[in-house]
Amino acid sequence: MNEPPSDDPGQQPRRWYDADAGPLVRPYAMTGGRTAPGAGGVRLDLIALVALAVPGGPEPAEESLLGPEHLALLALCHEESQSVAELAAGSNLPVGVVRVLVGDLVAASHVVVSRPVPPAQLPDDKILREVINGLRAL
Repeated sequence: MNEPPSDDPGQQPRRWYDADAGPLVRPYAMTGGRTAPGAGGVRLDLIALVALAVPGGPEPAEESLLGPEHLALLALCHEESQSVAELAAGSNLPVGVVRVLVGDLVAASHVVVSRPVPPAQLPDDKILREVINGLRAL
C-alpha cells in the first residue's frame, strides 16, 4: 500500500484511509475506464427516470453476468422508477459512474429510461381552473 509521507520525518507515515473505510474501489474500475454511457443516444441527465424493462428484473442467469453495482441499481429500481440522481444517492456512487452503469443496463435491455414531462408541456393553471369551474357548473 502506498502511504503518503508524514509531515514530520520522525513520525510514522499517515494512512490515506483506515480499516473502517471498507474496500476502496476507484470509480474507473467500476466502469472499466469508461466515462460516458453507451446508451445509444439516451440522455442520462439527473432527472432521467430509470425503470425495470421487465417487472421483477432480469432472469437469474442474466443477473449472474452483472456486477454488484449493476445489481444494486436494479434493486433500487425494483419498487418504482428512480431518477439518475436518486440512484446515485441510493447506491452511494458518483453520478458519472451511475450514468455509465445505467447505460450498460439500457444496452442489455434490463432498464428503460424516460423523461419527465417538461413544465412547458404541462397545462396552464388558468386552463385547469376553467375546467374545474366548468365541472362545478354541471
